[in-house]
Parts: sequence; C-alpha cells; structure tokens
Amino acid sequence: MAQMEDKIVLVTGAARGIGLAVAERMIEAGARVMLSDIDAEAGAAQARRLGERAAFQVHDVTVASQWDTVLEDLEQRWGGLDVTVNNAGIAQMGDIESCTPAQWQKTLEINLTAVMTGTQKSIPKIKARGGGAIVNIASIEGLIGEQMAMAYNAAKGGVRLFSKSAAIHCARSGYNIRINCVCPGFIETAMVTDAVGSLGAEMAQQFQQALLARVPMGRLGHPREIANAVLFLASDDASFVTGSDLVVDGGHTAC
Repeated sequence: MAQMEDKIVLVTGAARGIGLAVAERMIEAGARVMLSDIDAEAGAAQARRLGERAAFQVHDVTVASQWDTVLEDLEQRWGGLDVTVNNAGIAQMGDIESCTPAQWQKTLEINLTAVMTGTQKSIPKIKARGGGAIVNIASIEGLIGEQMAMAYNAAKGGVRLFSKSAAIHCARSGYNIRINCVCPGFIETAMVTDAVGSLGAEMAQQFQQALLARVPMGRLGHPREIANAVLFLASDDASFVTGSDLVVDGGHTAC
C-alpha cells in the first residue's frame, strides 16, 4: 500500500538502527527520503543501497545551520518537505550520582534540544506544502524511570511534553501539521547494545536478564516494528492523531 506516495521525508540518525528502518519503510510506501546522519560513510552507503528515491546529507542535529543546509537541499532536490522524523539520539548510562555535567548536557542537547530545533525548522517548510506530519522518537524511558538512564529519562520525557505543546500550537493555528511521538521499548539496535555494554560484562548481563524478565513478550523489539508505527503516524491514516504517544514496547509499560 503506497501510503506515502510522492511524499518528501527527512529522517535524522538514519545511517543505522531505527532511523534506517524508518527510511526503508517510507521508501517502500512510496516516499522520497533524505537520510541524515553524522556518519557520512555509512549514511551515503545506505542511501546508495536504497536507490533513486533516497538521498543523504551529513548532519549534526545539534547545529542549527546544518538544519538549514539539509532543508535547502530538500527544497532544491525535491521541492520541499512533508514529513520530518526526529530520530537521531544517543544513550549514555549513568545514575544521579555518576552522571557528569558533560554527559547530562550532551544527552539533552542531542536527544531534546535538537528535536526542538528540527521541529521548529520543519514547521514552515511543511506548512508551505499544505501540511504534513512530524514524528519525534521518544522512548518508554520518557514514561518510566530507569536508575541507570537518568539523563536519557529526562530528555525523552521532555520530547514527549514538548511534542504535545508543539502539536497543540500547530492544530490551533490551522497549519494542518500533526506532531506525535513514538515511544519504543528496548529494541535490537547498536545504540542499545553499546549502552548496555558500557556497564561492564557482569552488570550488562544482569541488566539484560532483568530487562527481558520485565517484557511480557519476552524479547527485544525489531527496528522495523518501530518503523511501522512511524509510518502510520506520518501517513494520512493517522489524520485525526496529534499530540499523542504511540508506545511500542512488547507490553513493558503495561506491567
């Protein structure tokens, strides 16, 4: 089903993991997709693999001027923007006593402030095309607390409430721009593997065992399962959905 036929989509953090799965799913649904990422080599290689409906831009989401460059490229290449997926993010493990000011600042800068910048920069571009959607990747870590993810908790909780505020603004302004969040549980991605691995072998094993015991479906999610949720919120199938959180977590937060 071509839910995104001829839509123009920007996906940040798209060189791997959830971002890449979203780009793949959007192209399957008929969209043209700009992948952006700080990893120039991997991002360019994935865009080439995905074919003529994909393009790539090197993009540090914490630099406002680079947002301008990416959006200008989209304008020149395909004529504008219909959907932005703010996916780029990092996960650094640390509790309230061990988290350093630098770790806190970096986590919020990438995971929260950059989402605000991307949303703010995207709104006039999407409005000029008559409307569209913004999907921000939050997390169940923005719904529940995790001792070893204190800064990540704060950032993802911020993404959820920021998105609701922006969604209300766009709706009441008559922009025809819907803004929603997808809140993944623990997904089989390099980001999750790297974050858990940073705890050390023994603690990482204990964390993984405890994690799977908390998920009623007994497994981690797959990136494509998150991509399917993003596709729904980005498409006209979600025409009456804005300011919402779509939780995709195998039942984790239902317990």
